[in-house]
Order: sequence, then structure tokens, then C-alpha cells
Amino acid sequence: MTFWYTLSEFSRHHCIAICGFLVPANLLATLQTMLLVGLQSSPRNQRLMVSVASVYAILIGYHVYTWFSIGVVMIPTYILLFLSSVCLGINAWAIAHPSSLAQLMQSLFKLAQKMITHVPKLMTSN
Repeated sequence: MTFWYTLSEFSRHHCIAICGFLVPANLLATLQTMLLVGLQSSPRNQRLMVSVASVYAILIGYHVYTWFSIGVVMIPTYILLFLSSVCLGINAWAIAHPSSLAQLMQSLFKLAQKMITHVPKLMTSN
């Protein structure tokens, strides 16, 4: 019990530093998972990235739990909980049904490619 209490106190005491690291790391790792699935990388690399991204999301969830356990219920805690839930959901999607996520990502790649090819035309029309 002392270990979890100490870990929770550490989590609350270093909140800014923990969130400053975990939020971007979670977003980038989940984005990398989506890119690996969309580019049809090897399943081994996809599973590795899903594991890393899921660890970040679970750590954010635990960090939020430490605040809920002492009665701190504020907008940032809900935002962080939503962020970790969405990232866990995307990572679960990448494991459970990678073909549909790959199809979505490939259509997004095509859309981005179309938008990039139209940018020079828009800039020269002035």
C-alpha cells in the first residue's frame, strides 16, 4: 500500500512535468501507430507501437485517477481522461481491425495529397 501511496503522491507533486511529457508522447505514439497501420508496415512494428502508445495512455489514466482519488474533479482531469480513452480506443482499433484503420488512413493520405497539389495553384492565383 505504501508503494501506491508514494507513487500517487509523486504523480500529483510532479503533475506539470508528467503531463508535459505524457500528453505529447501519447499523441505522437498514437499518431505513429496510425501511420504504421496506414502505410501497412509489418504487424510486429504495429504491435510494438500499439504497446508503447497504450502504456502512455494507461499512465495518463493512472495519473488522472490519482487526482480523482483525492477529490480533485476539474476540466483538465476530464480532458486528460478523454485523451487517454481516445488513444486507447485507436490503439485497440489498430490491433482488433487494422484493415479498416488502414483504409481510413489511406483515404486520408489521398486527401492530403490532393490538398498539397492544390496549394501551389492557390498561391499563384493572386
